[in-house]
Amino acid sequence: MFTFGHAKLLSLTIVGLGISSCRESSTGVRTPAALQVAAEEIPHFSDWSAPVNLGAVVNSELEELDPIVSKDGLSMYFGSLRAGGYGGVDIWISQRASVDAPWGPAQDLGPTINTPFNDGQPALSLDGHRLYFNSNRPGGFGAADLYVSRRHNKRDDLAWEAPANLGSVINTAAGESGPTLFEDDATGTVTMYFASNRPGGLGGNDIYVSTERDDGTFGPPVLVSELSSSSNEGAPAVRRDGLEIFIASERPGQLGEQDIWVATRGSTSDPWSTPANVGPVINTVNTEGGPGLSADGTALYFHAAFRDGNVGTEGRFDLWVSTRDRVSGASAAGRHD
Repeated sequence: MFTFGHAKLLSLTIVGLGISSCRESSTGVRTPAALQVAAEEIPHFSDWSAPVNLGAVVNSELEELDPIVSKDGLSMYFGSLRAGGYGGVDIWISQRASVDAPWGPAQDLGPTINTPFNDGQPALSLDGHRLYFNSNRPGGFGAADLYVSRRHNKRDDLAWEAPANLGSVINTAAGESGPTLFEDDATGTVTMYFASNRPGGLGGNDIYVSTERDDGTFGPPVLVSELSSSSNEGAPAVRRDGLEIFIASERPGQLGEQDIWVATRGSTSDPWSTPANVGPVINTVNTEGGPGLSADGTALYFHAAFRDGNVGTEGRFDLWVSTRDRVSGASAAGRHD
């Protein structure tokens, strides 16, 4: 999980832890026309609503962290320190019968995924058959590594197979955390964004991106400099169309110890804009982080500490959700497909 300040003892990210038709983009880079998104197709949304605590059915007296929701909106994975786990942070699952139904009681994913060490920051592939996460279990390459587990039945949230380390191309002697996947419909390319404090960054934890290769492995990561800073960044969450990304960051301009920030781009081949703080409706003078975005981009899940309404006491992290309405843009850009 990506959390600094109050919950440094929990953080897994701290180390100690050819298309012939082209046109020129606003950045001066010539971009395949097929990858450009017409202005009328780019979705626009209303402001975020006041966040709602997910309640005592989901949250406990201890930490809940880094929520992500499946493409169909019926399964929510998150990290937790609650009783009943296998030690350290475990990955838990909460389910609901429909997108309008309340979330049900959380279940631990079990010893196939969880260990006596810290296992957290889950992320799902678009097809629902792969679960990515980070862990500081023995046998890795560094303070915390990225792992993947697979399942045959995407509707069985407890059928995950033994996870595999993503290997030394992705993982280093430093710490890797917060994976998230983006599948580009225009190109078929799958990329993984994650955070790392490996040498060569701008300072602290930075954002990196790696492209999936034909054999299913991921290639050498590249620093995403426009999303990184000399402060700590992590927990990237990309909108389904690839035009908006949320991160947690301690960069100057934050309202609290750590805030949620957002960046956008005009097409999936463009660089990201400079991240902007999402503002005081979401962020407070305390800590918000672990953003997770619904497939249609209208719900933002996150964790927060010391927030009025938390179930957990003494500054424990709870899970919250804020929503927004889609007000324009082609329906395909935010579809559940």
